[in-house]
Amino acid sequence: MKSKHQGFNQNSHLFPFSKLLARLPYWFLAIVLLATFIIWKVFSSESYAIIFKAVGKGVTTTIYVSLLAYLFSISLGLIFGLLSVSRLRIVREISTFYIEIVRGVPMLVILYYIAFVGAPELVRFLNWIGGPLIENGLIDKLSIRNINFVWRAILALTIGYSAFIAEIFRAGIESIGSGQMEASLALGMTRWQAMLFVILPQAIRTVLPPLGNEFVAMIKDSALVSALGVQDITQIGKVYSSSTFMFFETYNIVAYLYLLMTISLSLMVRALERFLEKAKR
Repeated sequence: MKSKHQGFNQNSHLFPFSKLLARLPYWFLAIVLLATFIIWKVFSSESYAIIFKAVGKGVTTTIYVSLLAYLFSISLGLIFGLLSVSRLRIVREISTFYIEIVRGVPMLVILYYIAFVGAPELVRFLNWIGGPLIENGLIDKLSIRNINFVWRAILALTIGYSAFIAEIFRAGIESIGSGQMEASLALGMTRWQAMLFVILPQAIRTVLPPLGNEFVAMIKDSALVSALGVQDITQIGKVYSSSTFMFFETYNIVAYLYLLMTISLSLMVRALERFLEKAKR
């Protein structure tokens, strides 16, 4: 009589992916089945195919807004993260004030504030700075129309996420032992040289997974820019569903596109975490 292990080994030869499937979590298998069903509906149903083609036009805008806002927020967040660990109390207080204020305001409110308050004030400030040049006809006076809603949305997401990313950088820097800084100073480095060339490179390895999670969150929160009329996935889906009354089909496609991006990024972040864990060993 064949044992169960022998039977499993024979089945493994017949189904080479059986071991891989056995290791996959059930939630992931369920998502794969759901994604397969949506793909089948897109190719088998004319209405789903039309909706997918229409809503898919917003993918480029969603990625464009999310990627630029993420890169800018990392740069701004790194600056405030470094200021948060400064030896000067006034610098730390200014950084903490910015971080706490921004983190305490909902992202949608920040979006509206930057779009309808911050952007006009920025235009007035730039016109004031360039007043002499404008009077002499060297440059044209700026108008609020020069800053379109896509860039207002990018600016709002940058400000909103920079506060959270600043806290990630601060925690990463503080996780490095104080002995690293003392050893660097003993070698003749300045504090900023030690921070840039010794502490920060080590901290970045620690904060990479949380930064990846922030990008996933950025992709999801980019749906808020539809409130400004930016033609992203959500806005196009909203317009299409309201004109065709095909709400169920349209928002199935909208949810599918967001899930496709966020789950792919989440799997990449998990792979990065495993790689960094192996590297530490």
